[in-house]
Amino acid sequence: MTTPPPPLTVRRARADEWRETRDLRLAALQDPAAPVAFLETYEVAAARPDDFWQVRARGNATSDEVCAFVAVDPDGRWVGTTTGLVEEVGADALGGPVEHRQVHLVGVFVRPEHRGGGLLGRLFDGVQEWGREQGVARARLCVHVDNPRARAAYRKLGFEESGVRFTLDAGEEVELVRSL
Repeated sequence: MTTPPPPLTVRRARADEWRETRDLRLAALQDPAAPVAFLETYEVAAARPDDFWQVRARGNATSDEVCAFVAVDPDGRWVGTTTGLVEEVGADALGGPVEHRQVHLVGVFVRPEHRGGGLLGRLFDGVQEWGREQGVARARLCVHVDNPRARAAYRKLGFEESGVRFTLDAGEEVELVRSL
């Protein structure tokens, strides 16, 4: 009989965890799906100075407008993350229309050896609970049309296509939404 692995901890990232923030982001940007999943390249992120990562980690940990949740194994290794951004009615960071106050899930990544066991749902639950605490009743995320693995995972978690599609440098994206 095989002993199951110790459970992973899912929690909000802390302000002093900038190295972990950086290291997991760099790992995500080396994933085969990275060219259609993220808006920056490994080379750009790897060249960023430490103070960039320090500012990012502080914001992810302390802001009411942005929040990163991470999954940590018993050895302290980060194995997954997602970030929530509160979007107000108006325009999003890329200039697209925002018709509902919502939490936008971005930076989604789970290391390959931890995929398929429900970890993504736990990460999303953390960000969505934080969004509800901010008074948000809707979550959204955007996924490239050529990323079927991610699209299937998001649908499994209750996200549905909103009908909004748009094009970025990497190609066509589909917006998925769900009520919180």
